[in-house]
Amino acid sequence: MDNLQILEQQAINAAIKNNWKEAVKLNEQIIRNDKNNVDVYLRLGFAQMQIGNITAAKKCYKKAQKLQPSNYIIKENLERIQILETGKPVGVGSKTVSMDPYLFLETPGKTKTISLVNLGQKNVLAQLTIGQEVLLLPKKRKIEIRSKDKEYIGSLPDDISKRLTILMKAGSIFSTHIKSANLSNVIIFIKEEKKGKKVQKYTSFPTNIQARLGEMSQEEEGREEDMEELSDSDLDRLAEILTTEDKDYLPYEPEETDEEPEE
Repeated sequence: MDNLQILEQQAINAAIKNNWKEAVKLNEQIIRNDKNNVDVYLRLGFAQMQIGNITAAKKCYKKAQKLQPSNYIIKENLERIQILETGKPVGVGSKTVSMDPYLFLETPGKTKTISLVNLGQKNVLAQLTIGQEVLLLPKKRKIEIRSKDKEYIGSLPDDISKRLTILMKAGSIFSTHIKSANLSNVIIFIKEEKKGKKVQKYTSFPTNIQARLGEMSQEEEGREEDMEELSDSDLDRLAEILTTEDKDYLPYEPEETDEEPEE
C-alpha cells in the first residue's frame, strides 16, 4: 500500500469517526498529490460542510464538477450550498455540532437507525448537520421529527411511529440525532435513554439475533437474557391498557389519507 492509499484510508476513518477537521487535513494532503481524484474532492467538500466552511466546500464541489459534470451527488451538494448562501442558516455555517465519538454506537434492542419519510422543505434539510439533536413530536397518527427550533424535518414510518407512540406513552424516553442528511434523504439515530415502567420486560426495538450474539459481551448477554421482543400484538394490548388508564390517550391509527407535511 503506497502513501496515498494510506492517507485515503486514514481520511475515510476520520470521517467515520466524525473527526471532520482531521478529515479535511488528510484529504487536502491527498489532493496536493492527486488533483484529478473526484472522490477526494467529494470527501473534502463534505468534511468542510460539517465544520461550517461553506465557501471552501463550494470550491471542492466545483472542482469535482469539472472532472465529472453529470455526477448527481455533486449537483445536489451544490444546490444545498446555494440554499445556505441565499438563506439564513441555523445549522451548517452558523454553529458546529460537538460530536461524541460514541454517539452512534449500536446497542441491540435499544437503538435504531431510521430513514425519514415525507421530508420537509429543502431550506430546512440543507441546514442539518451530522450529530445534531432533533425532537420526536408525537401526533395523532404519526411522529414528526423537528429541529429544536420546531422546524419540520420529516416523519417516522408508520410502524416505527406506532411503536414509539405507545412506548413514549408508557414512559420511555428516547434521544434522537441526525446520522446523515441531504436534500433527498435524512437518516436519524434513535436511542432509548429510559425505559417506561410498563415496558420494563420488553426491548424497545426488534433485534437481529445473530448480530446481538456477536456484539454483546457475556455480561450484557446475562443482563438482557430475560428481555422479550415487543411484538405487534403486545403493542396493541399495551395501547388498550394505556387507553383505559388515560381517557385522553388516542391509540395509534394508520394514515387514512395522504397529508401534506406541516411546515
